[in-house]
Amino acid sequence: MAETSELDAAKLFSVEDYVCVVTGGGTGIGLMCAQALAANGARVYITSRRADVLSQAAEAHTPRGKGRIIAARPCDVTKKEDLEALAASIKEAEGHVDVLVTAAGIQGPRGNPEGEETNEGMGEGGDGGLEDAATMVKGLWEAEGFEGWSKAYTTDVAAIYFTTLAFLPLLQAGTRKRGPLTASVVTISSMSGLMRHAQAHFAYNAAKGGAVHLSKMMSSEFQRVGVRVNSIAPGYFPSEMTTGVSEKGKSHMDNEKVQSKGHVPIGRPGKDAEMAMACLFLVKDGYVNGQVVTVDGGVMNVIAG
Repeated sequence: MAETSELDAAKLFSVEDYVCVVTGGGTGIGLMCAQALAANGARVYITSRRADVLSQAAEAHTPRGKGRIIAARPCDVTKKEDLEALAASIKEAEGHVDVLVTAAGIQGPRGNPEGEETNEGMGEGGDGGLEDAATMVKGLWEAEGFEGWSKAYTTDVAAIYFTTLAFLPLLQAGTRKRGPLTASVVTISSMSGLMRHAQAHFAYNAAKGGAVHLSKMMSSEFQRVGVRVNSIAPGYFPSEMTTGVSEKGKSHMDNEKVQSKGHVPIGRPGKDAEMAMACLFLVKDGYVNGQVVTVDGGVMNVIAG
């Protein structure tokens, strides 16, 4: 039975002296998670393909307290040799890993499935207002290709899998240090992987759906070696992917842009603190495994999943 004082938020969500690795940690949601962990005492190694972005983010956002954000070696998460080298460098520096956040991702090709309503060629009475299939195909076929789909799946699904595999022995070492199922992986999927609406992003949404299911499979299999796996499915958060620009890893998204979507009940983008709370919850609650936490401002209450 816990004493009331033990349920203080500072104790519940402390990750003091934890060793964390965040892919895609130099910008956007990855950086938000890195900040959350470092602010609560962790040593957080961030990695991405761009060394300059990592060093800028680490310098700008390392907290004043015990935690640190550390620019790790650059890593292309779609290359096994890069992942092996990254894991080896963390093993040499720390000997174990408590938390892995897989936030690296790409948007993939974008097509336009919006056809025009037509009754042409349908005979008397038309077809009940169906859109023209040829118009729909044109907007998708010409904008997308197998290469773009493959790249989206490689980065947004397969890279999560191989990144986790590369760090699995270090994560198991973390569990052996702290107790049963304490080491954890937090994958960053998306609300887009849960909804039926394609958003003109068939490749991205399908890949994120794959990331959701992959997270569930990994949670089932990897608990056998003492590692939990959960996923955060974000809605609209400001990032380099969603805005196209960033400064010291941070981006800005106007409320009006989100409101123009017409399906975000809260009427604004997500805040850094809201992503931070979701990340800390999944990292510290050892009784949660195989779950997808949707942080979307209520979008999935409006759009069918």
